[in-house]
Amino acid sequence: MTCSIDLNSDLGEGYGAWKMGDDTTMLDIVSSANVACGFHAGDPLTILDTVRAAAERGVAIGAHVSYPDRVGFGRRPMDVAPAELTADVIYQIGALQGICAAAGTRVSYVKPHGALYNTIARDAKQGAAVIEAIRAIDPSLVLMGLAGAPILAQAAAAGLSTVAEAFADRAYTAGGELVSRREAGAVLHDPKLIAERMLRLATEGVIEAADGSALRLQADSICVHGDSPGAVAIAAGVRDRLRGHGVLIAPFTAGQP
Repeated sequence: MTCSIDLNSDLGEGYGAWKMGDDTTMLDIVSSANVACGFHAGDPLTILDTVRAAAERGVAIGAHVSYPDRVGFGRRPMDVAPAELTADVIYQIGALQGICAAAGTRVSYVKPHGALYNTIARDAKQGAAVIEAIRAIDPSLVLMGLAGAPILAQAAAAGLSTVAEAFADRAYTAGGELVSRREAGAVLHDPKLIAERMLRLATEGVIEAADGSALRLQADSICVHGDSPGAVAIAAGVRDRLRGHGVLIAPFTAGQP
C-alpha cells in the first residue's frame, strides 16, 4: 500500500477581473500548487497572491509553464522552434522564481501545462527543449510529467529528477494517454467516483480506462484541475478518501533541501 502521495492543482490562473477557481480553498486541501506563469493565464498580482497563500500553508510551488496562448488557455498545440521554446520556459520559470523570492519561498518543480504537457509527453524534440530550459535555469528542479510517458525517462537520462503524475478528473485510454478533451467523457465530475478511482490508484497502482480495462499506472502525484466544475469538492473527496485509508497527503518535494 502507498504510504503517501502528493495532491496537486493548477492555480493562479485568474487574470485581472477574471477569476478562475477557488484557489484559497484549494490551497487548504492540496500539498503542491502548479502556479501559472503568465503565458496561458495569471497576472502578476494573482500569481503573487497565490504564491503567498501557498507559502503560508507550507504548500510546495511548481512553475506551470505553457505555450504563449492566453486566448486558448494554453490548450492548443503549437509548433514552436526548440530555441524559442527553451527561452519561453526559462522566462516563465524565472518570473515565478522572482515572485517566490519576494514571498519568502521558492519554486521546487516544473509542470508544463495543457498542450505543452501533452506534446512533450511523447515528442522528444519539444521535450528536449523543455529539459534544456530546466537544466539551464536550475537543474535541481523536478520535472512533473504524465505517468508512463517517455518524457520521464528522457528527463531522467538528462540528469533531472522526475515525478510521475496521474489525473483525478480525467479519463484515460487503455494505452495510458489522457482522453482528448474534445471527446465526451474526457473530464470526470462525480466526486465519489473520482475518489474511489484515486484510492485504487494509490493503493493498487491501477486505474480503470475508458474502455473498462484495468490500466497499471505508477504515480507519485495526483492532479485535480482547479478550473474544473466542482474542483474543491473533488479535491476534498480525494483527500478524505485517501486519508481514511491511511494514505498520507504530502508534497513529493518534502525531502528536498
